[in-house]
Amino acid sequence: MIRLGAVSLNYRDLLVIRGHYSKKLPLPLTVCSDCAGTVTEVGEGVWPIRPGDLVCPAFMPAWIDGLVDEKKARSALGAFAQGVLTEQVCFHQNSVVRIGRTKNAEAAASLPCAGVTAWNALVTQGHVSEGDTVLIQGSGGVSVMALSIAVGYGAKVVAISSSESKMARLRELGAAHTINYVETPAWEEAVREWTGGRGVDHVVEVCGAPTFNKSVRAVRMGGRISLIGNRAAGAAEVNLTPVLMKHVCVQGIFVGSVEMFKDMENSSAAPPPPPDRVFPFEEAREAFRYFESAAHVGKVVIQVS
Repeated sequence: MIRLGAVSLNYRDLLVIRGHYSKKLPLPLTVCSDCAGTVTEVGEGVWPIRPGDLVCPAFMPAWIDGLVDEKKARSALGAFAQGVLTEQVCFHQNSVVRIGRTKNAEAAASLPCAGVTAWNALVTQGHVSEGDTVLIQGSGGVSVMALSIAVGYGAKVVAISSSESKMARLRELGAAHTINYVETPAWEEAVREWTGGRGVDHVVEVCGAPTFNKSVRAVRMGGRISLIGNRAAGAAEVNLTPVLMKHVCVQGIFVGSVEMFKDMENSSAAPPPPPDRVFPFEEAREAFRYFESAAHVGKVVIQVS
Protein backbone atom coordinates (compact mmCIF):
# COMPACT_ATOMS: atom_id res chain seq x y z
CA MET A 1 0.00 0.00 0.00
CA ILE A 2 1.27 3.49 -0.90
CA ARG A 3 0.13 6.68 0.79
CA LEU A 4 0.47 9.32 -1.89
CA GLY A 5 2.43 12.48 -1.29
CA ALA A 6 2.12 14.16 -4.68
CA VAL A 7 0.56 13.80 -8.13
CA SER A 8 1.87 15.59 -11.22
CA LEU A 9 -0.15 16.62 -14.27
CA ASN A 10 0.40 15.75 -17.92
CA TYR A 11 -1.21 17.05 -21.11
CA ARG A 12 -2.81 13.62 -21.50
CA ASP A 13 -4.76 14.28 -18.29
CA LEU A 14 -6.36 17.33 -19.89
CA LEU A 15 -7.38 15.25 -22.91
CA VAL A 16 -8.97 12.68 -20.59
CA ILE A 17 -11.03 15.16 -18.57
CA ARG A 18 -12.11 17.01 -21.73
CA GLY A 19 -13.31 13.74 -23.24
CA HIS A 20 -10.84 14.01 -26.12
CA TYR A 21 -8.61 11.03 -25.29
CA SER A 22 -11.01 8.17 -25.98
CA LYS A 23 -14.76 7.58 -25.99
CA LYS A 24 -14.23 4.10 -24.50
CA LEU A 25 -12.74 5.02 -21.13
CA PRO A 26 -14.24 3.24 -18.10
CA LEU A 27 -16.43 5.52 -16.01
CA PRO A 28 -16.30 6.58 -13.24
CA LEU A 29 -12.58 7.19 -13.68
CA THR A 30 -9.89 8.43 -11.32
CA VAL A 31 -7.61 10.63 -13.42
CA CYS A 32 -3.83 11.19 -13.54
CA SER A 33 -0.99 8.75 -14.07
CA ASP A 34 2.02 10.19 -12.21
CA CYS A 35 2.54 10.09 -8.48
CA ALA A 36 5.01 9.52 -5.68
CA GLY A 37 4.30 8.35 -2.19
CA THR A 38 5.46 6.43 0.86
CA VAL A 39 4.99 2.69 1.29
CA THR A 40 2.88 2.02 4.37
CA GLU A 41 2.64 -1.78 4.21
CA VAL A 42 3.72 -4.66 1.98
CA GLY A 43 2.51 -8.17 1.36
CA GLU A 44 4.27 -11.32 2.46
CA GLY A 45 7.51 -11.97 0.58
CA VAL A 46 7.76 -8.48 -0.93
CA TRP A 47 11.39 -7.40 -1.28
CA PRO A 48 13.33 -5.10 -1.53
CA ILE A 49 10.59 -2.48 -1.21
CA ARG A 50 9.85 -1.86 2.45
CA PRO A 51 7.53 0.40 4.50
CA GLY A 52 8.88 3.93 4.61
CA ASP A 53 10.34 3.84 1.07
CA LEU A 54 9.54 6.67 -1.32
CA VAL A 55 8.27 5.05 -4.52
CA CYS A 56 6.58 5.77 -7.85
CA PRO A 57 4.22 3.39 -9.64
CA ALA A 58 5.11 3.03 -13.31
CA PHE A 59 3.01 4.80 -15.94
CA MET A 60 2.28 1.40 -17.53
CA PRO A 61 2.35 -1.13 -14.68
CA ALA A 62 2.21 -4.09 -17.10
CA TRP A 63 5.25 -2.99 -19.15
CA ILE A 64 8.06 -4.37 -17.03
CA ASP A 65 10.70 -4.82 -19.73
CA GLY A 66 11.18 -5.75 -23.38
CA LEU A 67 9.01 -4.38 -26.16
CA VAL A 68 5.63 -2.78 -25.59
CA ASP A 69 2.46 -4.45 -26.86
CA GLU A 70 -1.22 -3.54 -26.81
CA LYS A 71 -1.91 -5.24 -23.48
CA LYS A 72 0.97 -3.41 -21.79
CA ALA A 73 -0.05 -0.10 -23.34
CA ARG A 74 -3.63 -0.40 -22.12
CA SER A 75 -2.41 -0.73 -18.54
CA ALA A 76 -1.46 2.99 -18.58
CA LEU A 77 -2.85 4.68 -15.51
CA GLY A 78 -5.49 7.38 -15.61
CA ALA A 79 -7.18 6.27 -18.83
CA PHE A 80 -8.13 2.65 -19.50
CA ALA A 81 -6.86 1.85 -15.99
CA GLN A 82 -7.79 3.81 -12.88
CA GLY A 83 -5.51 6.73 -12.06
CA VAL A 84 -3.76 8.04 -9.00
CA LEU A 85 -5.40 11.34 -7.97
CA THR A 86 -6.38 9.79 -4.66
CA GLU A 87 -4.97 9.24 -1.18
CA GLN A 88 -3.83 5.61 -1.32
CA VAL A 89 -3.00 3.12 -4.08
CA CYS A 90 -1.85 -0.48 -4.22
CA PHE A 91 0.39 -2.01 -6.91
CA HIS A 92 2.37 -5.17 -7.52
CA GLN A 93 5.99 -4.79 -6.41
CA ASN A 94 7.21 -5.32 -9.99
CA SER A 95 5.37 -2.18 -11.12
CA VAL A 96 6.85 0.10 -8.46
CA VAL A 97 10.20 1.88 -8.54
CA ARG A 98 11.98 2.89 -5.35
CA ILE A 99 13.21 6.49 -5.47
CA GLY A 100 16.57 7.19 -3.88
CA ARG A 101 17.88 10.35 -5.56
CA THR A 102 15.35 12.62 -3.93
CA LYS A 103 13.31 12.44 -0.76
CA ASN A 104 10.89 14.97 -2.17
CA ALA A 105 7.62 13.46 -3.39
CA GLU A 106 6.74 16.64 -5.31
CA ALA A 107 9.87 16.33 -7.47
CA ALA A 108 9.70 12.53 -7.75
CA ALA A 109 6.13 12.73 -9.09
CA SER A 110 7.50 14.15 -12.35
CA LEU A 111 9.36 10.93 -13.17
CA PRO A 112 6.88 8.19 -14.25
CA CYS A 113 5.68 9.80 -17.49
CA ALA A 114 7.70 12.93 -18.31
CA GLY A 115 10.95 11.55 -16.93
CA VAL A 116 10.75 8.09 -18.47
CA THR A 117 9.54 9.51 -21.80
CA ALA A 118 12.52 11.85 -22.04
CA TRP A 119 14.88 9.10 -20.88
CA ASN A 120 13.56 6.63 -23.45
CA ALA A 121 13.88 9.22 -26.23
CA LEU A 122 17.37 10.48 -25.43
CA VAL A 123 19.09 7.59 -23.67
CA THR A 124 17.41 4.23 -24.39
CA GLN A 125 16.71 5.00 -28.04
CA GLY A 126 18.88 8.05 -28.72
CA HIS A 127 22.12 7.12 -26.91
CA VAL A 128 22.77 10.81 -26.21
CA SER A 129 26.39 11.57 -25.37
CA GLU A 130 28.74 14.40 -24.49
CA GLY A 131 28.96 17.01 -27.22
CA ASP A 132 25.62 16.13 -28.83
CA THR A 133 23.10 18.87 -29.60
CA VAL A 134 19.46 18.55 -28.60
CA LEU A 135 16.41 20.63 -29.57
CA ILE A 136 13.51 20.85 -27.13
CA GLN A 137 10.17 22.51 -27.80
CA GLY A 138 8.55 24.65 -25.16
CA SER A 139 8.76 24.30 -21.40
CA GLY A 140 6.42 21.45 -20.50
CA GLY A 141 7.28 18.50 -18.31
CA VAL A 142 8.84 16.27 -20.99
CA SER A 143 10.86 19.13 -22.48
CA VAL A 144 12.24 20.19 -19.11
CA MET A 145 13.10 16.60 -18.17
CA ALA A 146 14.79 16.20 -21.57
CA LEU A 147 16.79 19.35 -20.83
CA SER A 148 17.91 17.93 -17.48
CA ILE A 149 18.88 14.56 -18.98
CA ALA A 150 20.70 16.06 -21.97
CA VAL A 151 22.70 18.48 -19.82
CA GLY A 152 23.50 15.64 -17.42
CA TYR A 153 25.04 13.71 -20.32
CA GLY A 154 27.10 16.69 -21.45
CA ALA A 155 24.93 17.60 -24.43
CA LYS A 156 24.10 21.17 -25.47
CA VAL A 157 20.43 22.11 -25.61
CA VAL A 158 18.63 24.68 -27.72
CA ALA A 159 15.07 25.47 -26.65
CA ILE A 160 12.28 27.24 -28.50
CA SER A 161 9.55 29.16 -26.71
CA SER A 162 7.28 32.16 -27.17
CA SER A 163 7.93 33.59 -23.71
CA GLU A 164 11.01 35.58 -22.72
CA SER A 165 10.50 34.71 -19.05
CA LYS A 166 10.23 31.01 -19.86
CA MET A 167 13.37 31.17 -21.99
CA ALA A 168 15.20 32.80 -19.10
CA ARG A 169 14.10 29.96 -16.81
CA LEU A 170 15.18 27.35 -19.37
CA ARG A 171 18.62 28.95 -19.51
CA GLU A 172 18.77 28.80 -15.71
CA LEU A 173 18.05 25.06 -15.98
CA GLY A 174 20.92 24.58 -18.40
CA ALA A 175 19.80 25.45 -21.94
CA ALA A 176 22.76 26.72 -23.94
CA HIS A 177 20.62 28.73 -26.34
CA THR A 178 16.98 29.81 -26.67
CA ILE A 179 14.95 31.02 -29.64
CA ASN A 180 11.67 32.93 -29.53
CA TYR A 181 9.61 31.21 -32.23
CA VAL A 182 7.14 34.11 -32.45
CA GLU A 183 9.86 36.64 -33.18
CA THR A 184 11.70 34.07 -35.31
CA PRO A 185 9.07 32.09 -37.25
CA ALA A 186 11.80 30.30 -39.21
CA TRP A 187 13.22 28.95 -35.97
CA GLU A 188 14.45 25.82 -37.72
CA GLU A 189 16.88 27.97 -39.70
CA ALA A 190 18.01 29.65 -36.49
CA VAL A 191 18.63 26.19 -35.00
CA ARG A 192 20.75 25.21 -38.00
CA GLU A 193 22.67 28.49 -37.73
CA TRP A 194 23.34 27.78 -34.04
CA THR A 195 24.86 24.42 -35.04
CA GLY A 196 26.99 25.94 -37.76
CA GLY A 197 24.65 24.75 -40.50
CA ARG A 198 24.85 21.07 -39.50
CA GLY A 199 21.59 20.64 -37.61
CA VAL A 200 20.99 19.12 -34.19
CA ASP A 201 21.61 15.48 -33.33
CA HIS A 202 18.30 15.00 -31.51
CA VAL A 203 14.87 16.64 -31.65
CA VAL A 204 12.43 16.05 -28.80
CA GLU A 205 9.24 16.59 -30.83
CA VAL A 206 6.34 17.25 -28.46
CA CYS A 207 4.07 19.24 -30.77
CA GLY A 208 3.75 16.85 -33.71
CA ALA A 209 1.92 18.00 -36.82
CA PRO A 210 2.39 21.77 -36.39
CA THR A 211 6.18 21.56 -36.10
CA PHE A 212 7.27 18.23 -37.55
CA ASN A 213 8.41 19.51 -40.96
CA LYS A 214 10.43 22.25 -39.26
CA SER A 215 12.01 19.64 -36.98
CA VAL A 216 13.06 17.65 -40.06
CA ARG A 217 14.76 20.79 -41.35
CA ALA A 218 16.41 21.43 -37.97
CA VAL A 219 17.87 17.92 -37.49
CA ARG A 220 21.19 16.89 -39.01
CA MET A 221 21.80 14.25 -41.66
CA GLY A 222 21.33 10.91 -39.91
CA GLY A 223 19.86 12.59 -36.84
CA ARG A 224 16.93 11.47 -34.71
CA ILE A 225 13.47 12.89 -34.10
CA SER A 226 11.67 11.44 -31.09
CA LEU A 227 7.95 11.94 -31.71
CA ILE A 228 6.30 12.26 -28.33
CA GLY A 229 3.14 14.33 -28.82
CA ASN A 230 0.73 15.60 -31.43
CA ARG A 231 -1.17 18.76 -30.53
CA ALA A 232 -3.14 18.77 -33.80
CA ALA A 233 -6.53 17.13 -33.97
CA GLY A 234 -6.04 15.87 -37.52
CA ALA A 235 -3.36 14.19 -39.57
CA ALA A 236 -0.06 15.89 -40.29
CA GLU A 237 0.94 17.01 -43.75
CA VAL A 238 4.46 15.61 -43.73
CA ASN A 239 7.01 16.15 -46.47
CA LEU A 240 8.61 12.71 -46.55
CA THR A 241 11.31 13.53 -49.07
CA PRO A 242 13.71 15.25 -46.65
CA VAL A 243 13.14 12.47 -44.10
CA LEU A 244 14.31 10.03 -46.73
CA MET A 245 17.10 12.14 -48.23
CA LYS A 246 18.51 13.12 -44.83
CA HIS A 247 18.42 9.54 -43.50
CA VAL A 248 16.46 10.75 -40.46
CA CYS A 249 15.36 8.27 -37.80
CA VAL A 250 11.83 9.08 -36.60
CA GLN A 251 11.02 7.17 -33.41
CA GLY A 252 7.60 7.17 -31.77
CA ILE A 253 7.96 7.31 -27.98
CA PHE A 254 5.10 6.16 -25.72
CA VAL A 255 6.70 6.62 -22.29
CA GLY A 256 8.70 3.48 -21.38
CA SER A 257 9.04 0.35 -19.27
CA VAL A 258 9.68 -0.22 -15.57
CA GLU A 259 13.25 -1.26 -16.43
CA MET A 260 13.82 2.05 -18.22
CA PHE A 261 12.49 3.83 -15.13
CA LYS A 262 14.93 1.92 -12.94
CA ASP A 263 17.81 2.70 -15.30
CA MET A 264 16.93 6.39 -15.10
CA GLU A 265 16.64 6.28 -11.33
CA ASN A 266 20.03 4.60 -11.05
CA SER A 267 21.64 7.31 -13.17
CA SER A 268 23.12 10.42 -11.62
CA ALA A 269 22.67 12.30 -14.90
CA ALA A 270 18.94 12.99 -14.72
CA PRO A 271 17.86 14.70 -11.49
CA PRO A 272 14.20 15.77 -11.57
CA PRO A 273 13.94 19.59 -11.69
CA PRO A 274 11.79 21.23 -9.01
CA PRO A 275 8.12 21.60 -9.96
CA ASP A 276 6.88 24.92 -11.28
CA ARG A 277 4.04 25.12 -8.78
CA VAL A 278 2.51 22.91 -6.10
CA PHE A 279 -1.22 23.02 -5.27
CA PRO A 280 -2.90 21.48 -2.21
CA PHE A 281 -5.27 18.59 -2.85
CA GLU A 282 -8.28 20.81 -2.13
CA GLU A 283 -7.25 23.03 -5.07
CA ALA A 284 -6.97 20.26 -7.66
CA ARG A 285 -9.37 22.07 -10.01
CA GLU A 286 -7.23 25.19 -9.81
CA ALA A 287 -4.14 23.10 -10.56
CA PHE A 288 -5.73 21.84 -13.77
CA ARG A 289 -6.75 25.37 -14.76
CA TYR A 290 -3.23 26.65 -14.17
CA PHE A 291 -1.80 23.75 -16.16
CA GLU A 292 -4.24 24.45 -18.98
CA SER A 293 -3.08 28.08 -19.11
CA ALA A 294 0.41 26.83 -20.13
CA ALA A 295 2.04 29.35 -17.80
CA HIS A 296 4.27 26.71 -16.23
CA VAL A 297 7.90 25.71 -16.80
CA GLY A 298 8.21 22.03 -15.97
CA LYS A 299 5.65 20.20 -13.86
CA VAL A 300 2.49 21.25 -12.05
CA VAL A 301 1.97 19.17 -8.93
CA ILE A 302 -0.92 18.47 -6.58
CA GLN A 303 0.19 17.78 -3.01
CA VAL A 304 -1.89 14.96 -1.58
CA SER A 305 -0.42 14.66 1.93
